[in-house]
Amino acid sequence: MQLKPSNLHTSITKALALSACMTIGLSANAQDVQKKEKQGFETITVTAQKRVENLNEVPIAVSVLREDQINSAFSANIEGLQALVPSVSFRKGNTTRNSAITIRGVGTISFSVAAEPSVSTVVDGVVLGRSGQAFVDLYDLERIEVLRGPQGTLFGKNASAGVVNITTKRPSDEFGGSFEATLFQDNEYRLKTSVTGPLNDNVSGSLTVLKSQFDGYINNVYNNETVNGYDKEGVRAMLDIEAAGETDVLFIFENMNSNDSCCADLELAPSNRHVSEASPNSSGNGDLDLEQRQIDHDFETRTLDETTAFSIQVDKELGDHQLTSITAWRGWNNTEFREGDFTSTAGDSILPVFGVPFQLHDIGAQEWDQISQELRIASPTDGALDYQAGFFWWNQKSERNFTRDASCQNNAGIFDEALGRNVGGQFDSAISGYLDNNNINNAPSPADIANFIASENLSCNANDIVSATAFMKTEFANWALFADGKYHISDDFRLLFGVRYTDDEVNYSHNRRSNDQYSRTGVGVRSADTDFDGSTDESNVSGKFGAQFDINDDSMVYATYSQGYKGPAFNVFYNMAPNDTLPISKETSDAYELGYKYASRNLIFNAAIFRTEIDGFQANNSELLDGVTISRLTNAGSVITQGIEFDFMWQATEQLTLTGGMSSVDAEVDQFLCPDGTTTSCDVVSGTDLPYSPDLKYSVTGEYVWELDDMEIYLNGSYVYTDELFVGAPGGSADTVNPPVDLLPDYAVLNASLAFSFNDDDYRISIIGKNLTDESYVTTYSGDNFRYQIPRDADRYFGVQLRAKF
Repeated sequence: MQLKPSNLHTSITKALALSACMTIGLSANAQDVQKKEKQGFETITVTAQKRVENLNEVPIAVSVLREDQINSAFSANIEGLQALVPSVSFRKGNTTRNSAITIRGVGTISFSVAAEPSVSTVVDGVVLGRSGQAFVDLYDLERIEVLRGPQGTLFGKNASAGVVNITTKRPSDEFGGSFEATLFQDNEYRLKTSVTGPLNDNVSGSLTVLKSQFDGYINNVYNNETVNGYDKEGVRAMLDIEAAGETDVLFIFENMNSNDSCCADLELAPSNRHVSEASPNSSGNGDLDLEQRQIDHDFETRTLDETTAFSIQVDKELGDHQLTSITAWRGWNNTEFREGDFTSTAGDSILPVFGVPFQLHDIGAQEWDQISQELRIASPTDGALDYQAGFFWWNQKSERNFTRDASCQNNAGIFDEALGRNVGGQFDSAISGYLDNNNINNAPSPADIANFIASENLSCNANDIVSATAFMKTEFANWALFADGKYHISDDFRLLFGVRYTDDEVNYSHNRRSNDQYSRTGVGVRSADTDFDGSTDESNVSGKFGAQFDINDDSMVYATYSQGYKGPAFNVFYNMAPNDTLPISKETSDAYELGYKYASRNLIFNAAIFRTEIDGFQANNSELLDGVTISRLTNAGSVITQGIEFDFMWQATEQLTLTGGMSSVDAEVDQFLCPDGTTTSCDVVSGTDLPYSPDLKYSVTGEYVWELDDMEIYLNGSYVYTDELFVGAPGGSADTVNPPVDLLPDYAVLNASLAFSFNDDDYRISIIGKNLTDESYVTTYSGDNFRYQIPRDADRYFGVQLRAKF
């Protein structure tokens, strides 16, 4: 549906802007509110520690987005919701597999297929091997909890920086359903329908189906098509069985398919590769064309994504203890098509690279299969000691094929050397015939090679397209024993403790083969065929110790020391070389946190001061290789992140609720180490920023409710501010770069909605305004001094939503 400007459009804009001004409040960092009564809140519960607990009695820093907050944001995925959690940042890649989450400035941004994230993403108790698996779409959610800091004594694996814990809604024992249709400008729509209810006295089920589509918001002037859109469809089914012997069994099945024309890099500064109507309106002297919404690409960047998942959770009462088992399998297929030269004229010239535009096109398909098992026992909570202990096992295998078609590049006679290797070994009939005809019996001389090149009319210019394919396999095997407990010294004072033993093993193989008859090299295509393989293993014991004190019935303080661990890795990527075969050791952290929590009937306030010291930080170092910027994963050294966070929820009046949060984080490199064999300098001093970690981020949301005789009117507004963002490689410094291509400007976004609810919210119609001030901003720097990502929400647009329950 294309909404046209009109008087009604203007009136809606004014109404939405007014509602935003009336209800400005700080971000949805707050807590999971199960029910909200007039003039106050009921008990707030979370499952951050694998139990249903009052949030303000949980001695960790946790932010929760509840169902109504998620719905009010009108966002389809984590990319939109992360703005509401100040401690979280999202790095968007060309494909979901290259996207990443950072918490308190710490995260793993890597193209390697043999590396894992520092932030663990968990869906219904199942650990995901790659954060991007959760970025396809979100639906049927009950809440999202963000646990900040190391969480190894209870959660999954490799939660060295934190956990994003996603919980979906369980089937109901009462029949019901819902339908939701959301329409936005530029032909974007989302449809979702759900049904739930009892199948017999002991079995309940639910089924959710969704379909969403968006043409995109970036115009490709090469073919006049719109890109950076999506086409998704999915289904999620759950079966909840009350079995004999106080046993509950939950079955979950999920399938999600996505075909996205995403995410094309925009030229916000002059690339000097070619001139077209998509060239940016910027001088290149440090400024960016933030209004750029055009590209000129002859190859479409696109991602095909399919996720299939199945899990079984069994909860059984064993006396006064509870046993929980979660068995899960997940399959993930991801294929990326990437435009790497960012022009429509590349590969046409008969001149050598790099004096003319070159072609570089990538196609990479990858399959993941993971299986996991968690077994956990929990004690009752009415004694002096309450605890949980468990076993965790996880295995993931992946296969990836990656092909690059690029312009030939004869750097320093590499083409001639390749021919020399070819004719000196297993040579084809054309070369063999030439040698026989010229009575050449020994290894050919440089003159012989030159004569052969001339006789075959061989060249190595931009219009000579060569290619190579890399075949990669990886396997991760992880198991762990863990325990977490609390000892009650008195009614008001408790000691906290936890321990985890982890065993990790990683192995890989990498084979790259030239697809060119003469093994010619290309831009970003190395000459030598490779046969690499390797394995590494690590074990770790990490722990937690702390104390918790109740000041009074409304407030408490806690202090904790916890250790984090992230397993070993390899830098396995397309252009892998001998220098990349060395294992990347484990990443460990020491975290200190002091927290305060207050909860009354009308106000909830949480605050934390933290400091985390990380050794063996796994990070990328940017390097120019064969004319293409690559990122090499390495143990970069040590980093320190420290700061203060707070969030609140305030029932200001009977009609007005304000929620919010703020994060002030200083995440810096303490020592950065260059990877072995690097060809570029990365000598830096301590104190440079970690990427994707704004020094200041805060958000304010508010909701005002008018209760009328036959309906309720909801005015909702949110204001999110993000400080300037360094997005280069760790160890770099935007302050020393001229122009500062990897320092993104700060920005603030104002969203609002106006909703009309009827019949106890059985029907709701919402009018939605995104980015009402039309502030354009950029969220990702992709490299080469000109490539950036601008999100959909960097433009003002409007929409409507109809939601019905039955």
